[in-house]
Amino acid sequence: MRKRDRLKFNIKNDMKIINSKIKYKEKVVPELRKEFGYKNIFAVPKVKKVVVNVGIGRFDKEKERIREIVEAIKVITGQKPLMTRARKSISGFKVREGAEVGVKVTLRGNRMWDFIDKLNNVAFPRTRDFQGIKISAVSNEGDLNIGIKEQIVFPEISAEEVNNIFSLQINVVSTAKNKEEGEKLFRLLGFPLESKK
Repeated sequence: MRKRDRLKFNIKNDMKIINSKIKYKEKVVPELRKEFGYKNIFAVPKVKKVVVNVGIGRFDKEKERIREIVEAIKVITGQKPLMTRARKSISGFKVREGAEVGVKVTLRGNRMWDFIDKLNNVAFPRTRDFQGIKISAVSNEGDLNIGIKEQIVFPEISAEEVNNIFSLQINVVSTAKNKEEGEKLFRLLGFPLESKK
């Protein structure tokens, strides 16, 4: 057996990554029902949507940079981003009402689950000095808010072709009623939350 074939064989057998959607149905739902005593399966917390956000207000005069950010978000999420506009003028930040201040993508359904898989299995392991997600990232409403410092942690982005590094805000919105439910849901889904001290 050639070395390359042996490597392929080992990867196939040793690195079985379970899809998050399947994991949720088969492992997460029964575990949450057992822990919190939900009688109705529809009461079990689930991930509703994932929102990916990038602020572009400071680049308002750099059209090329904005175009690069939009293209990168499109490639990372597989969906065309929406330009968000300022609702009101803020003189301190030199923001005018109606000015483009951000790029946003809302993922639902299979695209959402695929993005969660990519985040947990590829992006986080590729993040420099990654120590896990802080517990404080889970809000009191049971949502998870993550900041990614560099877009190059995503496999679709080639570091050699990148001209500008930018950061992203990722919000994983769940139907959890509180922080405890949300934290348990995200841990079971495989999000690398820090252990409680």
